[in-house]
Amino acid sequence: MSAIEIILFAFLMYAMGYLLYSRYLSKKVFSLDDSRKTPAWELRDDVDYVPTNRWILLGHHFTSITGAGPIIGPAIAVIWGWLPALLWVVLGAVFIGAVHDFSALVTSIRHKGKSIGTILGNYAGEKARIVFLLLILALAILVNAVFAYVIALLFTKFPASVIPAWSIVPLAVIFGYSVYRFRVNFVLLSIVFLLLLYISVFVGNSFPVYPDILKNLTGIDPLIFWIFILFLYTFFASSLPVWVLLQPRDFLNGLQLIVLLVLMYVGALVADPVVSAPAINIDPEGAPSIFPFLFITIACGALSGFHALVSSGTTSKQLSKESDARTVGYLGFLGESSLAVIVIVACTAGLSLVSYDRYSELYSSWDSIKKSSIPAVVEGGAGLISSLGIDYGLSQTLIATLIVLFAATTMDTSVRIQRYILNELGHIYDLKLLRNPWSASLIAVLTSMVLVFSKEEGKGGFLFWPIFGAANQLLAALALLVSFLYLRSERKPTLAILIPFMLVLIITSSAMFLNFLNNTLKKDILLATVSFIILTLEVVIILESIRVVKNGYK
Repeated sequence: MSAIEIILFAFLMYAMGYLLYSRYLSKKVFSLDDSRKTPAWELRDDVDYVPTNRWILLGHHFTSITGAGPIIGPAIAVIWGWLPALLWVVLGAVFIGAVHDFSALVTSIRHKGKSIGTILGNYAGEKARIVFLLLILALAILVNAVFAYVIALLFTKFPASVIPAWSIVPLAVIFGYSVYRFRVNFVLLSIVFLLLLYISVFVGNSFPVYPDILKNLTGIDPLIFWIFILFLYTFFASSLPVWVLLQPRDFLNGLQLIVLLVLMYVGALVADPVVSAPAINIDPEGAPSIFPFLFITIACGALSGFHALVSSGTTSKQLSKESDARTVGYLGFLGESSLAVIVIVACTAGLSLVSYDRYSELYSSWDSIKKSSIPAVVEGGAGLISSLGIDYGLSQTLIATLIVLFAATTMDTSVRIQRYILNELGHIYDLKLLRNPWSASLIAVLTSMVLVFSKEEGKGGFLFWPIFGAANQLLAALALLVSFLYLRSERKPTLAILIPFMLVLIITSSAMFLNFLNNTLKKDILLATVSFIILTLEVVIILESIRVVKNGYK
């Protein structure tokens, strides 16, 4: 199959999913009604609850859920062949991932913008709620710890990305004030600030901030320096009103991604490169079994439990009317999936524009591609863009900057979500310290930093990273469970949620159980214990939910 055929298949399925399936979900399953007041209006405080133009919110939601996940996951997973990865990304997105995000968003706005974990308590009791919230907090801490290290590492590996990555912060603040306080024309602003962002990319490409320069100036190891700076930044970013920094930053990131997606897709259509990877490769050297590990290696782009935290954590508090949920929740996920598709094309066909044997070199073994997934995307994506006559080195800087910026948006959002959950726990249990946004943000940052520095060079987050994929998808299953319980209580059709829930539960439980067995055999007591604890928590939540369903709702 050619690159063009892969792209046509993906976008045909996206069109059918959005035009037909999301309409069915909106009308027949959730009965979206614009006469209902959304939490953004009902609880408006212009800090967290802010009624927002759906296109700005789409940009914020899109970049918050996207992060580096749909870039790295598919880049690794094509070691099993491009066909299984493509089918999971496209069909998984249309029938599971987009449904998951959309349903979590709608369920949250029907419960005053509360997080999916807090909502579970309404239907499965206090025990299930506390267990779920603790699981979410643990995953958020892990995400913050890992992404702080990854972003810092990217700054050292791609020094040309430093200036544009930090330039977007003041640009976002000015953009936010211009839209919300000075009411400047939105379209004109978008064009001007996107141009300014790309000027910063050219500047960064011309004046890279090399690690040696940074070490000479500060006397601190560059990796450690960037980790501290990132946590300092996220402390303020998670506490400031959402329209000041987080929302406009994500919107500008979204514009940049759209431009790069267009460039890569047009480059693929123009060059139509040869797909140098096999369609199916069942037994790559050193890789785990394709089932269930393909389905947790590719999370973002097909399905990710982290998205439920975004949908019910930040996005639901900004949705202006219920019908916007279809655009923001369902279409937003399809946008992320389209990024995963072009990553698959870049890594299996774009690399052939660089060197026909490059795929074989990078994908020679599981260990090889785990270390080379980002270079595979940067090289393959730059190959597609350079086919349009754009300098290959500049193309690499554009893609490297994109990866850094999107990893940063994941960390921004994750810390804010952690703060929201701590705030909710503070209100539930009347804990003043947790109710305060600044103290809750400080707790979120400090707990993540403790994990980061629990291991030398800031690699503490990777202690638990091997089980993150399964835990993340387990979270997705539990989020679908919450939406199912809500729909059942409202006497609405549940099959569109129940089937994905059962499939994801089987896949993720299998993966987590295999992780438990593998870690036990390897005598990795820490990971084996954590795997067992997560499985136990899952069983508690499921049993509590079954009990409620059997006994009926109060």
